[in-house]
Amino acid sequence: MTHLLNALAQATGVELAPAASRTSTLTGTGIDVLEYEGVALVLLNASAGTGTSPTLDVKLQHSDDDSTYEDVTSGTFSQVTDAAETAGVKVMKLNVSDLKRYLRVIGTIAGTTPSFDFGVEFVGITKAS
Repeated sequence: MTHLLNALAQATGVELAPAASRTSTLTGTGIDVLEYEGVALVLLNASAGTGTSPTLDVKLQHSDDDSTYEDVTSGTFSQVTDAAETAGVKVMKLNVSDLKRYLRVIGTIAGTTPSFDFGVEFVGITKAS
């Protein structure tokens, strides 16, 4: 139990995408994950979309230099549509040691006049100093 409490005391949340209503694709700003270790969580909180056949595809990308990004292996959330059961909070676990130094989110929105309310948060354990 002590290990869990220590880990929780070191947990830090960072926004990859602030919660907002969006009608077009989002390319997030990279965050530096160098000071994190172990397993991190990425949380997608999305509402069902509006418009005609709206879709939201959210994936993670990483980079060594915060310039050239590539997709994170197994870093894609299941698609969000206008159906209520596709919305809500989705959780992805990542081993920080498998990531390059910078991490960002891409939210691709498609459909006719689509709109989604969503935000993405990274929650990781900071390295002990």
